[in-house]
Amino acid sequence: MKKVSLLAQAFLVAILLVGCQFSEDLHINEDGTGKISFNFDGSEIMQMGGDKITEGKEEVIDSTLVFKEFLEEKKDSISKLPKEEQEKLKKLESFKMHMLMNPQSKEMKFDLYSEFKKVEELGDVFNSFKTASTIGNQKKTGPAGDPLAGSKGEDPTEVIYSYGENKFKRITKILDRDKLKMSMDSLEQMKMFLASSKYKINYHFPKKIKKISSEKAMFSQDGKSFTLEVGFLEYMEDPTVLDVEVELEK
Repeated sequence: MKKVSLLAQAFLVAILLVGCQFSEDLHINEDGTGKISFNFDGSEIMQMGGDKITEGKEEVIDSTLVFKEFLEEKKDSISKLPKEEQEKLKKLESFKMHMLMNPQSKEMKFDLYSEFKKVEELGDVFNSFKTASTIGNQKKTGPAGDPLAGSKGEDPTEVIYSYGENKFKRITKILDRDKLKMSMDSLEQMKMFLASSKYKINYHFPKKIKKISSEKAMFSQDGKSFTLEVGFLEYMEDPTVLDVEVELEK
């Protein structure tokens, strides 16, 4: 547990040190099943200030947190939480998070991933990543050692995915605009560090793309995938900038 906690703390420190790059990768099969992963690569941060993150420790950390096991372990505590908080944790059940930190090779990577039977099962992966990272951090540092301490509070947004009849949609619902503004305000002092940060989505489909709603999307050579990248601060201010509608060839 100590390794997971250390690595989660490193992620939080990394955001404060320098701009970060986030990517969301989605693969959809013909039958609608698929897999999704949310990736954070902090190798550049390790190059610039890895000693501050690892505090001189040379230990290589390579851990995988299985949330289904974690939620089972904490089910008694979870049952006492408000319903909305239980639902937030429930969204992590199918996920695993692989965390790597290697001071020697200057690597720091986080990968939250899951397989799904229907794309509609997915929620806001970025919110899930924040919850997952906070839980890892709270395993040792939370109030009274409570790893669920960081899961409290509702998310201001919800992402809804849909796929069927050769059409795909990624739509963001703003649930609480005041809370969304508070999230943006909390980043005010870090704007200088986050100015170069990017949020990228990479989506892969079983058929060629006929058309897409975003003019900024970049297509792959085979025409079955696209990449859309925006500034992280732009995304935090208006999460709908990554909303897309895609029509596939029949």
